[in-house]
Amino acid sequence: MDPSPLFAKAREYLPPDKLAIVEAAYNYALKAHDGQKRKSGVPFLEHPLQTAITLADLQLDASTLAAALLHDVPEDCNIPISQLEKQFGPDVSKLVDGVTKLSRLAWRRDIAVSSQETQAENLRKMLIAMAEDLRVVFIKLADRLHNMSTLEALPPDRRQAIAQETLEIYAPLAHRLGIWEIKWQLEDLSFRYLQPEQYREIARMVAVRRSLREGFIDDAARVLRDEMVIAGIQGEVYGRPKHIFSIFNKIQRYTAIGRSFGDIHDLFALRVLVNTVPDCYKVLGIIHNTWHPITEEFNDYIANPKDNGYQSLHTTVMVGDGASTPLEIQIRTYEMHRMSEYGVAAHWRYKEGAKPDLNFEEKISWLRQLIDWQSSLDSEEFLTSLKEDFFVDQVFVYTPKGEIRPFPSGATPLDFAYRIHTDLGHRCIGAKVNGKLVPLNYELKNSDIVEIVASKTEKAPSLDWINPDLGFVKTAHAKEKIRAWYKKQERTQNIERGRAILEKELKRMGVDVANYEELAGQLGFDTTDDFFAAVGYGGITPHQIATKLAGEPEEIPLAKPTAAPTRHKGSGIQVLGVGDLLTHLAQCCHPVPGDDIIGYITRSHGITVHRKNCMNVVNEEEQERLINVSWGQMEDVYPVDIQVEAFDRVGLLRDITTTVAEEKINITSVNTQYSDDVFTMFATIEIKNMAQLNHILNRLMRLRGVINATKANNARMNVSS
Repeated sequence: MDPSPLFAKAREYLPPDKLAIVEAAYNYALKAHDGQKRKSGVPFLEHPLQTAITLADLQLDASTLAAALLHDVPEDCNIPISQLEKQFGPDVSKLVDGVTKLSRLAWRRDIAVSSQETQAENLRKMLIAMAEDLRVVFIKLADRLHNMSTLEALPPDRRQAIAQETLEIYAPLAHRLGIWEIKWQLEDLSFRYLQPEQYREIARMVAVRRSLREGFIDDAARVLRDEMVIAGIQGEVYGRPKHIFSIFNKIQRYTAIGRSFGDIHDLFALRVLVNTVPDCYKVLGIIHNTWHPITEEFNDYIANPKDNGYQSLHTTVMVGDGASTPLEIQIRTYEMHRMSEYGVAAHWRYKEGAKPDLNFEEKISWLRQLIDWQSSLDSEEFLTSLKEDFFVDQVFVYTPKGEIRPFPSGATPLDFAYRIHTDLGHRCIGAKVNGKLVPLNYELKNSDIVEIVASKTEKAPSLDWINPDLGFVKTAHAKEKIRAWYKKQERTQNIERGRAILEKELKRMGVDVANYEELAGQLGFDTTDDFFAAVGYGGITPHQIATKLAGEPEEIPLAKPTAAPTRHKGSGIQVLGVGDLLTHLAQCCHPVPGDDIIGYITRSHGITVHRKNCMNVVNEEEQERLINVSWGQMEDVYPVDIQVEAFDRVGLLRDITTTVAEEKINITSVNTQYSDDVFTMFATIEIKNMAQLNHILNRLMRLRGVINATKANNARMNVSS
């Protein structure tokens, strides 16, 4: 193996005496792994060498590089840690021991078998290793990155399981540690194995447009450089490509708002690096004076850094002929750029004698908090908390005293209350944001000032707060505290409460369960009392039960009503494997389901779908505007009668029909009645399953003035007709 790339990178920042440690570790590993091969057939030493090269890119200290080279020696060469300590000292041997212990964990690869508990327990051990020395996890991330690049040697099921685990755990962990270079590579490699067709299609589309975008970016960069020279500001301006997985996520977001892949103009963006913070704001002024800014697309992450320490100014401006094309620009200092690439790993860049990172402990305060929490949660709650509260984008809000508190995106005032104190959450009866009363399911935004209105006496939390359809709480921490309150209640009370809740919800959906014992078994409970108690304290929600009924109806005996006729419903054109993008059928060739079709990206009306043999397509000069599309899959839907009762008001019927339409549910008939200021609507809707029915009924219940929303009694439906 050729170690020269590693030594060249390390030589850029390590003094000779420290470089000698790395060279000695390489020679030791070379001898220890002599004759060993990986499953791909390459020499085994290739893996620890590539792991060390990744860490050298992050400019980590000599002990970390040496430990990376030696991290497989104890397990694969039967060499004890004590021998490594004699050879390389306690710092290196401790890191190798930490990585070895993580490697010995029985990571479950078969996701189909309940792996949550095992995964959660292993993550607990990883957090403990992180608390002792974060460098252990840096080595583990670099180790996983190289393993992901060599997954082809493994069976398909192992590839899928490892890729899923990487996307759910390792990539978000790299994000929280601020190590961007590892994060995006882990995401792209995971996406490549989890959704290979979409990965290849997006990569192809990016390649087709590359030359046009690069010319556009070069022109914009040249203009900005010239303006910076005139203003006397030194710095760099260069293009920054978006990565495959980030483009996929943008396609998903665009789909949700009815926009298409053709609307994504910022596949490349500009990045500006300057020397000082004042220069950042000066460049921002130059940009806004040169091009027209899009106000809502501006973010100041210098004044308000992200939770992982990331700092930059982000702005989007309209450039090009007629100022018609949006261009995203990031502005940061060189030091901010190093932090964005290395994250908290930059702390160890100063270990060799330069200035220390005085804010290091503040940057990993989230880790300390998580370590405190993990001891009080069971495995499933801990894993949920990790994924929902810490591995997501965050917003920063203020307490009335001006203290800043981070929360996951989508968090509510109730999440805020429970984070401040459990008792405050239980007693919460209202909330003010920026001095105004807001609903308890209001989604907090950056810089909101949140004040909780609490009852002066003890108060029980509502079980509705953990109903996912109602959106009252987002964080696993708040959900766990609410469930814990109910768990403390007498078991008999929970059983009675659970039976009442379940019967009410099933009646509302028009479902009659003939055998509760079998339903309890389907949901993993040994007895019906355990099942009812879990419903009573919120351990399982009616929504989860409805989902189970929808997914496995044949295994649960139901007293079914007269069978309603089903019909097939098309799910629409799919673009890059994604449905519900903005598409139109071409009027020139009138394609119909079954025809071979292709999409044409228009400039302002989404994607027009043509037959492949349409002359307009055959003669099209701009072939890069053509995109693969396919007819959507056909799905069964069946009619269900629902009844909505509400206090009459202006706009009520509009709000009901809009809510149903937003869920892409078809209404086939509507009848209305009025009596004593109460409006009653009977409607027939087409649903796919019971889970969808439960979801839409819950959404209707949240509308202002609605008294009840249930599955209708057929007799009443007929009378009203």
